This record gives sequence, C-alpha cells and structure tokens, in this order.
Amino acid sequence: MIHRRTALACVGLLVGRVPVAAQHVVQVLVWRDPYCGCCSSWVAHLRSEGFAVDDQVVRAVGPIRQSLGTPIDLLSCHAGQVEGFVLEGHVPAPAIRRLLTERPAGVRGLAVPEMPIGSPGMEVPDRAPETYEVIAFGAGPHRPFMRFTGGLPS
Repeated sequence: MIHRRTALACVGLLVGRVPVAAQHVVQVLVWRDPYCGCCSSWVAHLRSEGFAVDDQVVRAVGPIRQSLGTPIDLLSCHAGQVEGFVLEGHVPAPAIRRLLTERPAGVRGLAVPEMPIGSPGMEVPDRAPETYEVIAFGAGPHRPFMRFTGGLPS
C-alpha cells in the first residue's frame, strides 16, 4: 500500500509539471561587441525576463545589422533577432512580448536608438531614467511602438 501511494504521489507531481514543461520558451539571438558592458546587461535583462538568449560575441556587428536590414538611423550598440523580427539596441522585454503577441503587419523589427539612461542594460546609479520611444520599423515610415521611462512602460 505504501508503494502504491508513493507511485500515485509521483504521478501527481509529474502531471502537475507537464504544463510548465510544455510552455514555449522564446529564443533571442543577440550579436554584440566583446567590450560592451551594457550589451551583456541587456542580455541579463532578457534572461531574467524568461527569454532564452543565444549570446554571440562578434568582432563587428555592422555586417549582421546589414543582413538583418536594420535602418541606419536607428542604430544602437547591439543587434538581435526573435522569431523573425529584428531587435536593435536596448529594447525592453515588455515591448518584445507585445511584438510577438500582436505581430503587427509591416513591422520588421523594433529599435531603441542610441542608449537612453535607464533602459534595460543602461541603468546608471544616481541618474534619473530617461523617457524614450521604442520604434517599430519595416514597411512604411518608422513609428512609435511603445513609450518607456527606464524599463517601465509609460
């Protein structure tokens, strides 16, 4: 009888874990310079938000950006790709999740141009986070996708 209870308890534990194991983990491919600390901090942000990150340290990100079709006026410090979408710069996880949920027509990717203080990976002690736009690009003109102050939607 004890063995039967033990077996039933184990089956219950396994059944309870199946939905967790079956959840889809989103893979983000990142290309970054080996000497950039903010890039590795952005990778850490994505990982802490549940993304699986393939962190590729490369000598030059420019050729990768060119192959991804990243507009030159939206450049920042690292490039990424998630489920066919392009990422440029310190794009916060909530913007990536919204992009993957909505999959807006004509949008090829998201960018946070330059390096706003307080954006994920650009947190600076004793400096107030900046408000900035995450820009959607692709077919047609660039357009605001989300607004953030630091790492939080505003």
